[in-house]
Amino acid sequence: MKLLYERCCGLDVHKDTVVACLRLVSDGKVTTEVRTFKTTTAALLQLSAWLAANNCTHVAMEATGVYWKPVWHILDDGEFELVLANATHVKNVPGRKTDVNDAMWLAELLAHGLIRSSFVPDTQTQEMRSLLRTRKQLIREQSSHMLRVQKTLEDANIKLDSVLSDLMGQSGRAMIEALIAGETNPAKLASLANRRVRASQDELREALRGRVTKNHRFLLRLHLNQIDALDAAVDTQVERILAPFRTAVELVMSVPGIKNLSAQVIISEIGTDMSRFPSDEHLISWAGICPRSDESAGKRRSNRLRKGAPWLKTTLVQCAWAAKNKKDSYLQAQFYRIKARRGPKKAIIAVAASILTAIYHMLKDGTMYQDLGRKHFDRRSNDQKKRSLVKRLADLGYTVELKPLAT
Repeated sequence: MKLLYERCCGLDVHKDTVVACLRLVSDGKVTTEVRTFKTTTAALLQLSAWLAANNCTHVAMEATGVYWKPVWHILDDGEFELVLANATHVKNVPGRKTDVNDAMWLAELLAHGLIRSSFVPDTQTQEMRSLLRTRKQLIREQSSHMLRVQKTLEDANIKLDSVLSDLMGQSGRAMIEALIAGETNPAKLASLANRRVRASQDELREALRGRVTKNHRFLLRLHLNQIDALDAAVDTQVERILAPFRTAVELVMSVPGIKNLSAQVIISEIGTDMSRFPSDEHLISWAGICPRSDESAGKRRSNRLRKGAPWLKTTLVQCAWAAKNKKDSYLQAQFYRIKARRGPKKAIIAVAASILTAIYHMLKDGTMYQDLGRKHFDRRSNDQKKRSLVKRLADLGYTVELKPLAT
């Protein structure tokens, strides 16, 4: 097997320790040295100095949770070519697993170029990615607090969610604040409703007649404070670091179905440098929105999607559902064309793949989105029919010259 790197290292990363196997080739002879380092900053700096002293050029490690990140950040400051490996791609033979064996196996695979490097974005993109992922988790927590507000009101026999479509809207919030302040008169509480509320004053008064205790008021205030804190927790920081990505976000927002927040999430997941992906097919495969390759003995066993990049995939699918409502658009025509044959789920994944394909070329070329229109498939079908009919006539021995009819 061809040797690509003569001086390389494999790292088996854990929470508290890193096992490093340095593999050196000199005059055709292979020597290995294994050392164990702690994951403190001082110990990782010692690891970096040891690798540099031995003129190590390439370092490989597995993507193990978040434990690989501090090791990556410190080694990234050196002169090493870092390779992050997907753990499923570099599994050793079962029954021979130890920390030392894992490090030696990584070094052996790296030396012969058998590790496919995972996508690791630049520092600014990583910061934006972590912020937006945290924001999504905080939104889920916010939804949980809203449900707890509803549960507390039900416990107090306040049926506010039965007469209001949005409990945290202008009317609902005003009534809950009044309840916390100690107001118990249903008529006064009902008068706080906005005039656009569909429920009548009688219905509001009946819904607001309950038994609110001090404990209920305390819980309502607690949950509202949490909701307000989560609202402004991340958005301010996102705006501060958005400057380098603003142009890319505006480009992505030109795609139907994508608004500001979705564009920020997409950019934070894939970055702005499309040279990391050899083609749009590679990006789609990395995102996990194309059928998996699962074939044996000439039979395709499964075409289900891989897990891919779940944070990116969910956002693209949400955008695809919005994009298919854009009238007279290519994406809408594509959705209904595939839905008739394969169903809505496969159709929406195809639309998501088309969106990501467009984004790849837009970021690569710096161009805005150009919609091909609803009739794109009709034009393509007509061209295919013409070529097919001309070929059939040619097979029968005829020469055909196509001329459009005079209008």
